[in-house]
Amino acid sequence: MRVGIIGTGYVGLPTGLGLAELGHNVICADKNESKVNMLNQGKITLYEKDSQKLLLKNIKLKRIRFTSSIEECIKKSDVIIIAVGTPIVDADINMSDMRDVFDVIKKTALCLNKYKLIAVKSTVAVGTCDKAESLIKKLNHKADFDIVSLPEFLREGFAVADFFNPDRIIAGVGSSKAKKIITKLYKPLLNKTKILFVNRQSSELIKYAANSFLAVKVAFINEIANFCEKTNADINEVSRGIGSDSRIGGKFLNPGPGYGGSCFPKDTKSLAAMANTFNLDMPLIKTVIRENAGRKKQISMRILESVKNIKNPKIAVLGLAFKAGTDDCRESPAIDIIEELLKHNVSISAYDPQAANTCRKILGDKIQYADTLYDAVKNADIAVILTEWEQFKKMDLKKISKLMKHKNILDCRNILDLKKVKKQDFKYECIGGKK
Repeated sequence: MRVGIIGTGYVGLPTGLGLAELGHNVICADKNESKVNMLNQGKITLYEKDSQKLLLKNIKLKRIRFTSSIEECIKKSDVIIIAVGTPIVDADINMSDMRDVFDVIKKTALCLNKYKLIAVKSTVAVGTCDKAESLIKKLNHKADFDIVSLPEFLREGFAVADFFNPDRIIAGVGSSKAKKIITKLYKPLLNKTKILFVNRQSSELIKYAANSFLAVKVAFINEIANFCEKTNADINEVSRGIGSDSRIGGKFLNPGPGYGGSCFPKDTKSLAAMANTFNLDMPLIKTVIRENAGRKKQISMRILESVKNIKNPKIAVLGLAFKAGTDDCRESPAIDIIEELLKHNVSISAYDPQAANTCRKILGDKIQYADTLYDAVKNADIAVILTEWEQFKKMDLKKISKLMKHKNILDCRNILDLKKVKKQDFKYECIGGKK
């Protein structure tokens, strides 16, 4: 099939690479010409495991190419997948910004030269596909098309793997023709997963509901971790115990500095804001949003408490991305924690194996960016692990003990081996009591 994808970010690019690998002819459009040129040269523009080799392979096979012309992408495709961003731009309203989505919809309406299937993969407000359908019909009375909701469930850092091994594929469709096309699009994957066909409004809401439920689990386990710290309970044992219940499951029961990224913060806020438009209150979701913001403040205060008796303390921050496996710093707990710490006369040296350049765009020169984790901890009064990178689990604690001014570690991801830490006489704290 000839597939056009509009947007080459953390959703559009892995989706395009995945569909090309399945054998489809893919053309990806992005208004950023510099990004388009890099991608056509086989240079990946974001950090995502296995994406580089898939890009080079499918360029060589001529199954994927990139253009800055959205019109070309639309006209030369049978299926058009919209994967542009929908960020929150007004913190007072907290509704996802649909302007880029509807700009694409307008261009699509004017470029329809035959039947097309338009799939909205961007995370959009419930009812967006209905509005888009009405707009296309208004702008092009002769348009022959179907519009479907095709939400993404790709984890950043593991998006390629998730594309080929999805738990499920959700498709909000309104016609049997659209259903057949979606089935054909994903046919190579149907030996390992299933397509759940629902109506468009249900499909749009499933995305918000799924991420909001996971955010609830994160907020819950952080509250239980606080309880563990006041008792003799061990959060890791508690997590294993409740996660072994098949009704609960073990995923997203790891305590930490709070959730971040481009999905959980935006989707929880947007869901609550959408509910307000229907005069519905969502107290659980609103509490989770509030608790997550408070969690980052709690961690900041905990760090400051550890260095309160040190004049002009130096804090080594290990990890800037919102999670391991990505260079994305959007809504990263590490960024919020750093910004809070900087209000209190501290200096910060930070290291992240992938996200330093991304972070620099947010924080500028407010902190020092170390080339290695060992440079980051040199002469530091405390080292704080905020992202669960594998290399932090394996770091040379003996070497670090000799580099630090004071041998203090706050492990906000509970990734270090307690025996190895104690062997080097560190003052060690983790989240939720015992390690």
